[in-house]
Amino acid sequence: MKVTKRWAVAAFAAFFMLAANAGAADFATPRGPAPANMDEIAKALHEQPYDLELLISFGTSKGGSAGHLALAIRGEAGADDTVYSANFYADRSRKHEKGFYTADLMARIPKMEYLFATSSTLADTASFGLDFGEIYKRSVVGVRVRGVPASEKQALESFFRRINDDYHRRARNTEYHDREVKYDYLRLNCAKTIGSAFHYGAGYKELEVESAALFSGRRIVAAANANIPTEMAVKLMKQWDARGYDMHVVFYRKYEGSPYVDPQDGAKVAFKDLPNRFPSVLSRDFRREDRDYQDYDNLFAVYLLYNMGAYSVRVNPQTKLLEIGRGKQALPYANAVELAERAAKSDSRAFRDGVPFVPAGTTISQAE
Repeated sequence: MKVTKRWAVAAFAAFFMLAANAGAADFATPRGPAPANMDEIAKALHEQPYDLELLISFGTSKGGSAGHLALAIRGEAGADDTVYSANFYADRSRKHEKGFYTADLMARIPKMEYLFATSSTLADTASFGLDFGEIYKRSVVGVRVRGVPASEKQALESFFRRINDDYHRRARNTEYHDREVKYDYLRLNCAKTIGSAFHYGAGYKELEVESAALFSGRRIVAAANANIPTEMAVKLMKQWDARGYDMHVVFYRKYEGSPYVDPQDGAKVAFKDLPNRFPSVLSRDFRREDRDYQDYDNLFAVYLLYNMGAYSVRVNPQTKLLEIGRGKQALPYANAVELAERAAKSDSRAFRDGVPFVPAGTTISQAE
């Protein structure tokens, strides 16, 4: 191929403009530089065998923060995992018709992009901190599951495709949802789509997936029957243990320095200043403004995940590179449950009595 001088000059100018634009964006912001060692860390994270990874994102609002739930299915032959994540903006509301990603209800996102990237392969309208670059906005807990049959993974993928097909054709009154198939924060949210994939797609008939069909026009009733990410995660872990699957936990720690302010958020707060709170179950803790949980169910969840934790992944604030923490020995599920139950019972009682005490449990946020 012959390269003309004119073409070479134009190519150099285009490269210069791209480099200038890339340099103009801050680290941990959309289209800004991402950690330079993402490929290296992706390879290291793939060294351990696992089949699924349940991704539990922290909440970013004061008081009640339900967070987010997504599922990563491991890629074959070294390929990146695929994250299936319910799309908050696929609700067919008028305010989300333009400027938001609404092509699918269940977005399909490469896992390293979902966690660490600063640009999206979905669309220009994908949401930073939700569809990509999660850890610049909030921490994420990954529950890794090993021993899942290939047929079960295929069934999950098939069900997620089915949800998208139903969304595209505006299906109503399916076996997993009693209204039009579109995102609904209370009735068809992230936890319900993931739970439904296991219940209806993979045959987890013992897994309880809530429904707000009764008096569903009343939001207070719907809220009381909504599927909550943390509660769904705990129920799924119990199901995996009953099936003999192995589990361990990885903690993806929030990068605390992102200056990005999402123009689509109501409150114009930089990511670095947003709350980073473990997603609460529906309890008294849901109304508390601080980060210290006192309810048994919340304490049990944060202690259980820590007990099963292997290591954390974080962005080094000085080098801007990803690094894996030194970690610890992850406890088997049964031992982790026993210790978490004992500590949660003791600590919730001490909180209720209002006496000074040293907590018996350690939370997942303290993972190294």
